[in-house]
Amino acid sequence: MSDTPLPGAAPPWRATVLTLYPEMFPGPLGHSLSGDALSRGTWSLEARQIREHGLGRHRSVDDTPAGGGAGMVLRCDVLGGAIDAAAAPDDPRPRLLMSPRGKPLTQSRVRALAEGPGAIIVCGRFEGVDERVIEARHLEEVSIGDYVLSGGEIAAVVLIDACVRLLPGVMGKHASGVEESFEGGRLEYPHYTRPREWEGRTIPDVLMGGNHAAIARWRAERSLAVTRARRPDLLDREEP
Repeated sequence: MSDTPLPGAAPPWRATVLTLYPEMFPGPLGHSLSGDALSRGTWSLEARQIREHGLGRHRSVDDTPAGGGAGMVLRCDVLGGAIDAAAAPDDPRPRLLMSPRGKPLTQSRVRALAEGPGAIIVCGRFEGVDERVIEARHLEEVSIGDYVLSGGEIAAVVLIDACVRLLPGVMGKHASGVEESFEGGRLEYPHYTRPREWEGRTIPDVLMGGNHAAIARWRAERSLAVTRARRPDLLDREEP
């Protein structure tokens, strides 16, 4: 599908992923909400092979770490060339490197990314990436959690999915994007649906009474209680 928007339409949100495993994309992003939006041209995805810029007959992309140590490091000249080929110097999209040492990805950062033109996402592998290319190409390191993955591809899928679901027209109801965990700095309240009773457990009466003000109060109270029990650190971030 062409990435050219219809006349008068906003340009699609564009994700360019630099990876050693482009066959991992779109993966889960080709299904459900993100997949439907991709097929409609609401957003576009390009997965580019870093190894195309590798060196020598074997297209080498890594080398031993300076100073010694285990593993290999992705070369700055190889990755720099891949980034330069993927994006013009005036490309307004932020350049992100999925890295466990990066700044934690938050819902507010996701929303800011979703409101922009898209993102250029570098998927690290091996022991890491030569620091010089991070500095020279102004890569913003982003982490999806305090753990280490085999590579940045899964993290890139997480980031893209979080952004795409917030694009206009992707979710059915606007409220779906504002009344959920981390919006407003708290976890989401519990949800219920039919049957009214199941295995001796019932839906709270307030949710069945039709009093919307009372329902809103209950949801706010439960949101606060869940956050206090499971993520008190979120409440610590609130303004006094």
